[in-house]
Amino acid sequence: MERWAMLAACVLLCCSCTMVTAIQRADMFPYGTLNGDSVLREGDDETSKVLSLPRPLYFFNSPFSQLYVATNGIISAQDLPMEKQYVDDGFPTDFPVVAPFLADIDTSGGRGQIYYRRVSGKVSGTVYVGSTPVSLNNIDLHAYIVVGDGRAYTAISEVPEPVGWALMPVAPIGELFGWLFALELQNSQAGFKLTGAEFSRHAEVVFYPGNQRLSIIQTARGLDDHNHLTVGTVISGSVPFLPPGAEVTMEPFKETYHDSISLSTVATSTSIREYSVVTADRGSESFSFQLKQNITYRDCPHNNQAATPETLQILMERVFVMFVKEERILRYAITNKISPVRAPGPELHNPCYAGTHDCDTTAQCIPLEDLAFQCQCATGYTGDGHNCYDIDECAEGLGTCGDNSECVNLPGSHRCHCQRGYEFGYDGRTCYFLCECLVVLVVQFPVQLWFLTPFSPSVFFFFSDIDECSSSPCHINARCINGLGSFQCQCQLGFFGNGFYCSQQEGHVKATSPDGNPITGVYVPQCDAEGQYLPQQCHGSTGYCWCVDTPVDCDRPVTPTERPESMCERWRASLIEHYGGKPGPQQYVPQCEPDGEFSPVQCYGETNYCWCVDQNGRMVPGTKSDDAVKPACISSVPPPTVRPTSRPDVTPPMNTGITLLYAQGQKIGALPLNGTRLDESRSKTLLALHGSIVVGIAYDCKENQVYWTDLSARSINRASMVSGAEPEVLINTNLVSPEGLAVDVKRRLMFWVDSTPDVIERANLDGSGRRTLFDTDLVNPRAIIVVSSTGTLYWTDWNREAPKIESSSVDGQNRQVIVSDGIGLPNALTYDSASEQICWADAGTKRLECISSDGSGRRVIHANLNYPFSMVYYRNHFYYTDWRRDGVIAVNKHRSLFTDEYLPEQRSHLKTNCIMHTL
Repeated sequence: MERWAMLAACVLLCCSCTMVTAIQRADMFPYGTLNGDSVLREGDDETSKVLSLPRPLYFFNSPFSQLYVATNGIISAQDLPMEKQYVDDGFPTDFPVVAPFLADIDTSGGRGQIYYRRVSGKVSGTVYVGSTPVSLNNIDLHAYIVVGDGRAYTAISEVPEPVGWALMPVAPIGELFGWLFALELQNSQAGFKLTGAEFSRHAEVVFYPGNQRLSIIQTARGLDDHNHLTVGTVISGSVPFLPPGAEVTMEPFKETYHDSISLSTVATSTSIREYSVVTADRGSESFSFQLKQNITYRDCPHNNQAATPETLQILMERVFVMFVKEERILRYAITNKISPVRAPGPELHNPCYAGTHDCDTTAQCIPLEDLAFQCQCATGYTGDGHNCYDIDECAEGLGTCGDNSECVNLPGSHRCHCQRGYEFGYDGRTCYFLCECLVVLVVQFPVQLWFLTPFSPSVFFFFSDIDECSSSPCHINARCINGLGSFQCQCQLGFFGNGFYCSQQEGHVKATSPDGNPITGVYVPQCDAEGQYLPQQCHGSTGYCWCVDTPVDCDRPVTPTERPESMCERWRASLIEHYGGKPGPQQYVPQCEPDGEFSPVQCYGETNYCWCVDQNGRMVPGTKSDDAVKPACISSVPPPTVRPTSRPDVTPPMNTGITLLYAQGQKIGALPLNGTRLDESRSKTLLALHGSIVVGIAYDCKENQVYWTDLSARSINRASMVSGAEPEVLINTNLVSPEGLAVDVKRRLMFWVDSTPDVIERANLDGSGRRTLFDTDLVNPRAIIVVSSTGTLYWTDWNREAPKIESSSVDGQNRQVIVSDGIGLPNALTYDSASEQICWADAGTKRLECISSDGSGRRVIHANLNYPFSMVYYRNHFYYTDWRRDGVIAVNKHRSLFTDEYLPEQRSHLKTNCIMHTL
């Protein structure tokens, strides 16, 4: 029995094996070069060239203008990381990818091919333009309806140029959507209420005098997951040739639809249309075509057919057609109204369209049924529409002005002006005292520091900051301010001196050196033409600023202050004492600059054993040298700014004027800084730009204006920070994917990158004088900055094969590569004004690095970032937008530590950021 059971099992197994068949090519989705596919190059870890999108793709609430296809079955909105970056740890979940066929594939050596093509279109067919056939391979059609007044906008993208011009008269392609959602007048229904979301339309167009015939078949397949109506369009036949640059105009017309009720309801119409063609040389000629169409749909048994006449008339007005050659987009715009058929009579036009209405010049004319219309006063005005009067927002308490400001009424609006001595803050409403300005303070470090000294590998010196103020070193009429490795004495109000001795002294001191330059640490008053102190005075050594609160004689004598001993000088004195006052020729003694800072190069006595140090005296890794030529070290400390020393009888104001701006989707946010901390409590939306996709932002501190690039509108814009100011479009032509943006305040220029045509351009700040700087050797330019002081541009290029950072002059001269090795996806770029270095954050290597403009002195600031996108430098801190945290992260330059974080309530990717100074 067991033998028979085993035999039966074997037979069943054999039978089941014979049922398995291989998948035939005929069973698969059509593919290959004959079907319009592109082929990915052979290899184990390859990525396609950038595939530009005609309009942004929204992926997890973030817009992207390009796609990449990778060997391992991945489609990404950004250039992908190399396989070695994720093969062991799993693919980074924060990376914007779709994995339709994730696998480890190797096609090198002819082992296979990977095909890809775009198949999201909805228009197909073959159209003969004259005798030339043009194929429409699944190109996109999008329609947008303004239901309130029956306006229908239709756009067909990626249209080949010959057929794009020739299809301009074929407005019936877009008329379907006008009929579906026309403005309903009395006793009528728009088409969508009859058909629902499933129907088919067959239309035939016969052109005269050439008798060309064009067939249009449009099939609605219902609503998709996003509640969008899905319509497929097939166009085939012939159309008359139209010359490039031609314009087509069409007069308003009426179309009569007849409904015949059967198992399937059919709406039919026949009409003759006329249109005019104006060529590029302004020659004009009239043509016509006949349109026959029927729309078939299933009647809804619950539809109230008795309330709707079987014959309806649709009036199509304001017909607008256009083909945009640069974008290869064919557009139709039609305003539609549907009503019962009217008795024959003279053609009448609504006064709103004819311009015969009697609305006030500040009112809007709203067309109603037949010749009726309504007048509505514009915002900021009141009245019956025929007579409108300005609303005085200031008198009626409707103004938005804050404290210390005056409300000024304007026609239809109002404006806020700060009172004398005040100026607007970052919000455009609050007025601050004019002397509340930027205060640059020395960044305080932890009080305990350690240094590795080159005595021997096992000898260390540990230094702890001493609070010199605890021993009361200052005069009894002075206050003591402790600092890292130093302290400062300042005479109190009513006393003058160096802080160690304060009194009412007379006499003058020299404030300049023999060469005429100001002496660091000596008070150099800033006076006006009448000999009075300017309202703002500053301290050159510490950066403290203050306001003069009483009129004082500007010629009043001032005693110079003595600079406290620096860390380098104290260390040097300590070691010399350790050596008994006579260090040997091979013993280490710190070398200090005249201002007390560490010299960039340190050496063992008189030997050739030297190395580079940072501003704290720590050895820079990899810089040891035992050569006769000393290492080329770069000073990490900027030279002291020579400014007036502080008045001892005033107190420095708080820093209230620094704001970090960031782009997030449809808004520009403002995040004030409290010192170097991110003040989340005062964060707010600076500009709400509905319908926009803000990518690059820049700030003009001279005119107090913000500039930004809009990926959605393909434009560059600006807005003044004055209350009530409206955004201004500067450039909106020949832009495809404008991203990084920079403003040269000194030369009044702006620069930007466009990542689809791969160009770098510049223009004046008003948009005039536009010209292309570079359009070659660019693959995917991303970030751009300008250093006004030197007139130098820097930009990053996302070239997967060879990423790089380049520079040139603002005139496009002296182009050169600054960095080309050890980088992956250099997203963010900024300028460290203290060290005069260019710094970048890399989303591929996850590093924040800096380098000098000549390519030397490269150093890593931080080696473990998340996913940086944009970055700005301020007061020894880097602030970058992070796409993994969806926030702003602060990094201390010297300690290489994350010091602060801001996460907005609305979590989506933050784009670029910049610093705004409010004076």
